[in-house]
Amino acid sequence: MVYKQDVKNEIFVFGANLAGRHGAGAALYARVHHGAILGVGEGLTGTAYAIPTKDGLLKVLPLKIIAGYVQTFKDFARSKPDLRFNVTPIGTGLAGYRHSDIAPMFRYSPGNCKFVTTWYQYLY
Repeated sequence: MVYKQDVKNEIFVFGANLAGRHGAGAALYARVHHGAILGVGEGLTGTAYAIPTKDGLLKVLPLKIIAGYVQTFKDFARSKPDLRFNVTPIGTGLAGYRHSDIAPMFRYSPGNCKFVTTWYQYLY
């Protein structure tokens, strides 16, 4: 998947592990292109925001735990109306969840969040 972002106030939102390894997929892209810092597995670094989908030992987190991190992200995004958040389909790659498992967690996200079109059916 190719990710592109042109506006400086845009934040790349990706699935991460709590170890902050950022070694593959969208996490690697976030590290290389958006300043995601190694060792930081949650929150904003550079122009990237990490939402954990795996623990510090790289084991997939339960959906209930991921939902808590998603809520934290939504609260953060709501507090930063001047930023735009480009949310990748977190948890559906290396963590192995289905879009229907993860996307509904993002319902009622603030208007400054953008999602992949494949998630629209679960969001609206």
